[in-house]
Amino acid sequence: MIKIVVGSKNPVKINAAKAAICDIFSSDELECVGINAPSQVADQPMTVDETQLGAINRVKYCQQHTQADFYLAIEGGVDQFKYGPATFAYVAIADQKRISIGRSCNLPLPPAIYRALEGGEELGDVMDRFFNTDNVKQKQGAIGLLTNGLATRESVYRQAILLAMAPFIHSDLYSE
Repeated sequence: MIKIVVGSKNPVKINAAKAAICDIFSSDELECVGINAPSQVADQPMTVDETQLGAINRVKYCQQHTQADFYLAIEGGVDQFKYGPATFAYVAIADQKRISIGRSCNLPLPPAIYRALEGGEELGDVMDRFFNTDNVKQKQGAIGLLTNGLATRESVYRQAILLAMAPFIHSDLYSE
């Protein structure tokens, strides 16, 4: 039995973690639980660095307060890049010996949505207002809304988790 602790109670993050770990170990024999792990960053991280720090802080909290085979945290954020504003997520995965940091792809954001974020709102709330949805951050997310469901928050998180797991899958190659 593999035990995974996710630094969030958001079902999208828990489901993405469970699916990715099941894929990697070709097993349904796992327990995946979410806990409320503080990010110690703003509710809506506005830079790459702040977003990455939030994921790391969450995973460290999980390590300090629970026992598991893997600890996993996902922090979504936004930033202004030279090609425009975008949202993305950082993934931090740890076991007892190492931590691996990964990142999702960028989703370009419409300027009006980014301006609302600069005004202090959270992306999920802004998306709910623009698309007349309710609690989209625990469903398809901005990703699902802006891609008409072709990609979802869960599918993007799952991919980022799979990539961040490479050092655990091939630990001999990453042990230098």
